[in-house]
Amino acid sequence: MSIRVTEGVMRWALRLCSRRSPWTQRSLLMTASIRNTSFPSQLAHVWGKRQIQPWRARSLVSSVRSYSKGSIRSEDLEEKEIPSSPLADLPAETTSGKIQTHSPFRDKLMRCVSPSDVLDLTCQYAPTVRQISNCLTHMWSIAKRMSEEQWRYEMQLMFEHPAFDRLLQLAMKSVAHMHNEDVAYSLLSMVSLGVPQRSRVVQVFLRTCQEKLNDFDEKSLSILASCLEHMESSPSVSTLKEGMRLVVEARLPRIKKVMALQTMMRMLGRDAPLDLKRKLEQKALTMTDQFSIPNAQYMITTMATMGFYSRPLLDVCSKKITENLNGIPFNRLLSVLHSCKELHYRDLDLLTGLSDYVTSMLDIWTNKQVLLFLSVFESLVFCPTPLMEAYAERVISSPDALTLKDLLCVLKVYSSLNYDLQHRRQQFLDSLSQALDSYLPKMSGPALLKSVFHLCLLGHFPSAPLEQLLQSSTVEQLNSTHRPPLPRPLTVPQSVLGDPAPSSPSANQWILQSLQSVLRDRADTLLEEMVMVENYFIDGVITKPLPNQTCVTEASSREGGELPPAESSQRTAVICAPLSGFCYGTSNPRGPLAVKIRHLKILGYHPVLVRERELRSVPEEKRTEFLKGKIFPEDHRSDTRPETDQLQC
Repeated sequence: MSIRVTEGVMRWALRLCSRRSPWTQRSLLMTASIRNTSFPSQLAHVWGKRQIQPWRARSLVSSVRSYSKGSIRSEDLEEKEIPSSPLADLPAETTSGKIQTHSPFRDKLMRCVSPSDVLDLTCQYAPTVRQISNCLTHMWSIAKRMSEEQWRYEMQLMFEHPAFDRLLQLAMKSVAHMHNEDVAYSLLSMVSLGVPQRSRVVQVFLRTCQEKLNDFDEKSLSILASCLEHMESSPSVSTLKEGMRLVVEARLPRIKKVMALQTMMRMLGRDAPLDLKRKLEQKALTMTDQFSIPNAQYMITTMATMGFYSRPLLDVCSKKITENLNGIPFNRLLSVLHSCKELHYRDLDLLTGLSDYVTSMLDIWTNKQVLLFLSVFESLVFCPTPLMEAYAERVISSPDALTLKDLLCVLKVYSSLNYDLQHRRQQFLDSLSQALDSYLPKMSGPALLKSVFHLCLLGHFPSAPLEQLLQSSTVEQLNSTHRPPLPRPLTVPQSVLGDPAPSSPSANQWILQSLQSVLRDRADTLLEEMVMVENYFIDGVITKPLPNQTCVTEASSREGGELPPAESSQRTAVICAPLSGFCYGTSNPRGPLAVKIRHLKILGYHPVLVRERELRSVPEEKRTEFLKGKIFPEDHRSDTRPETDQLQC
């Protein structure tokens, strides 16, 4: 009986479609023709790169008209594992609900190559409840693999197709009879295809998910979490997310799949309570033996999405990635590095391995790809020495290949990391200057200022850029550049301001005490504490005789002459710097600290750099010996020399 009724309804629907103009049918979602509006240049989705702009929508139902337009805005999630389509692993289904080995509808659906093909198919058949979900899922499965241009064209055809509204109406009427997994897949597909999130059909699916949430299994929850992660905030979405949080927390011990756990973690996001984040961390740590390489990459990006730092979990993932770098695509490696930056996490083995891998790919990857990695390395304050050396060779051999954007990036990276090419240094700087000179006629004032600044950090001062920077037209352009307005002047009582005299920089007392201990038995040395030299703060300046200068001084005094102070003594500038002043994992100064060291050398000082954390890690009783070895290295060398060498003066 049910089969006869269904066939009768199908014949009636087909006759109605043939008699009635398809373009005059009233729509659940559409406005007048999209051809009369500018089609959005980019469309967004949950799994791919594109961004969906809001589609204008209206409904036959008056209650829907109060909904506003909806949209998804998502980041690039190419590294995310995409849930498999239910069409791939489920057999066909008859209208009576029984499984059969062959279905004409299913076979034809799998041969559809565009969303419009799927919609045409729904006009030939009366899809069952299961087939409605399969149609929506297959439409999205096809669309997400299209090129940008094809995507825009097919989306316009899909939204103009009269069967699309009918399919959504059928989905809305059938949602109560769908399996939980089909409900989740259908909602994900509709939202990904750009159906407005405030439309009635999406709201009905959200409400159904709320009602069935306790019955969702692990896979259904994972699919729903993927959808909710990128939906804009609304009462329905917020309520469903809160329900998901309670369900996930209750079922956490029973979650078996790593991907399901990660998807739920991303959906919970930064707003999840810290206690729940800790529980998720412990659950993930118990599953580390199941981590695949994509799982390890995705876990790092997931923690960045949550804003949650877990050193044990990050170390496990970093180790797995480091051991399998050759099999990971470019964009995923870059995404991992960006996430490490966001989490303020650095692993020397991972960074070194990545540096070596990128160096090996230098002849294969484009200039843009290599510079993207160099830029992220610089933001992590890591100097990839092999890569810097190899890329400098490329710049020297073909400086004209650099675009202006490439050139600015190279200048920023090499100056910030204070990388010295030694014997190739001047050749490299000349190549950069040559490339910069070619862009001078069309460079803006701010870009020119940045370029000259980075060259100065490198200790290079080419005349052409400097002359153009000092021209009146450039100076006027810089002065006219929009700046944020200064705050209004406030009248503050003098009693609140206190002493108007500027306070001098302060040094750590334990550093000064350690320096005093070092010089306690040295009557020929002089210690000056907290010295300002040309606006540079120095923790301590030690003036001491030059090595072997005692013999020379005695000979000079017998002859009745004296040596100038600058020639008879050495000024040692002891500087205790934070780790941020050094390239990660090295003692090489970078940025402003490197400039400070260079200027102090020009002024006649011998800089001695001490890393603050390194000094603090030395036990107090050994700190004096540690500093003595830094300041008086000749004493340690003399202990190992033969006695005849010690008496040469």
